[in-house]
Amino acid sequence: MRIALLADLHANREATEACLAALGRAGCSRYVFLGDCVGYGADPAWVVDTVREHVAGGAVAVLGNHDQAAARAPSDGMVPEAREAIAWTRRQLDPGQLAFLASLPLQVQEDDRLYVHANAWAPAEWGYVSSRAMATRSLEATAQRLTFCGHEHRPALYYAQPGPAGHFQPVAGRPVPLPGTRRWLAIPGACGQPRDGDPAAACAIHDTGDGSLTFLRVPYDHERAAAKIVEAGLPHAFATRLLAGT
Repeated sequence: MRIALLADLHANREATEACLAALGRAGCSRYVFLGDCVGYGADPAWVVDTVREHVAGGAVAVLGNHDQAAARAPSDGMVPEAREAIAWTRRQLDPGQLAFLASLPLQVQEDDRLYVHANAWAPAEWGYVSSRAMATRSLEATAQRLTFCGHEHRPALYYAQPGPAGHFQPVAGRPVPLPGTRRWLAIPGACGQPRDGDPAAACAIHDTGDGSLTFLRVPYDHERAAAKIVEAGLPHAFATRLLAGT
């Protein structure tokens, strides 16, 4: 089975469409959405409906901090521009779409895999896995062999070893073996708002047959997605970030 992993769609229709098309061509039969369907982008209703349709067909989706903010209330740590986007997003979503976001679980365990938006040690507190120390903390908080999360917006792969977790820098398009002798934490990167200097959308594929993980970068019309943010009256910084991949 080839599992498609998408995180941080952030209401970006163009990026989501491009990633779903690429993952479909790659033969993925199961889809996992690692949180933050909404926030920042101009197409929250379309993205929520798309994820909801996939979930109805058997996909997994977990709650992200922007999803929670839209469905319930923004967290204290959310910056003013993000709060503005959440307030706008809430006005774009109907009660059914908001209820879907509110219904999403913080984490899902499936076989030897944990799916969570932020981390395994305190999923509801939205701490970032941005270092080997934080990866170690997350790996120590779960018995699952594989942890897949989002939130960080940059592709990363960590593995358990004595002391702090090891870090492996993935190369797009090159399968990485995930041997069972180690435990792994993978962040596929952001589909809808990459922050590693590459504007191409990010996603990943886990092949349960050969035990590999392949990180992907998918070019899409990020200029159109950025223009729609400006047209919607959302903060221009979100459009600028899409153009630069930051």
